Amino acid sequence: MLSTALHLALHTLVPLAVALLFFRSQWKKAWLIMLLTMLVDLDHLVAEPIFDPGRCSIGFHFLHSYSAIGAYLLMTLWQPLRLVGLGLLIHMLVDASDCWRMAGFPLL
Repeated sequence: MLSTALHLALHTLVPLAVALLFFRSQWKKAWLIMLLTMLVDLDHLVAEPIFDPGRCSIGFHFLHSYSAIGAYLLMTLWQPLRLVGLGLLIHMLVDASDCWRMAGFPLL
């Protein structure tokens, strides 16, 4: 339960920190766009079970695949999609931190 709460908090707070640090003049817009990238979790709806706290999302869900992550990285190179790509990469990093924790690595 605590791990799930921390996970959700990180999905909110890391984009906020990035927005405040790197997009100060438009931090609200940047934060909102990066928060909206949490819609990437809609791919969980086709999994069985939909939510499994012991499952690593990276490499399991199609929008959390390594090829999708590569596409998100490419999105950061094109200015109109930069915040979307950045939000998606932050999302994948937060999800990956859960995978590392489940594998026995401490949170970095």
